Amino acid sequence: MALRTIRVIGDPILEKETKAVKEVTDKTKELIRDMFDTMYDANGVGLAAPQVGILRQIFVVDIGDGKRFVCINPEVTPLGDEVQTGEEGCLSVPDKQGIVTRPMKVHVKAMDINFQPYEFDAEGLLARAMAHENDHLHGIMYVSKVEGELEDVEYEALDEGEQ
Repeated sequence: MALRTIRVIGDPILEKETKAVKEVTDKTKELIRDMFDTMYDANGVGLAAPQVGILRQIFVVDIGDGKRFVCINPEVTPLGDEVQTGEEGCLSVPDKQGIVTRPMKVHVKAMDINFQPYEFDAEGLLARAMAHENDHLHGIMYVSKVEGELEDVEYEALDEGEQ
């Protein structure tokens, strides 16, 4: 397991457009494994390559439903006009959250870790995560979409024995 450093807001790499992946190498697969490890270690549900300093079109998502997604060179498009508005956070904006409106459903076309094409529809939290991570590939931070102000994340205190 290799943890990568998560870049935080203010780092110029987070505002840059990423480049398409032309082939998946052993180094690419190592990056993807490291991204999952880094995301899990930080208790996230998604992580995009620019967040670990790599300007490539790759993101990973796991919303905790038993399915893990690797999206290389993704296209994420809204399905229908229905939207969802709710709290959103980002590993690159630690200890903050804000209200963001995103599509309720999206269609995702991407390449998997073996550079094989696949596509699927996502809704709810999965659609939100796909849209959020895809934005990272285009230099867009969720804070630019926050309705109102960013708020501090309130953590519940752990009881003794839970630490």
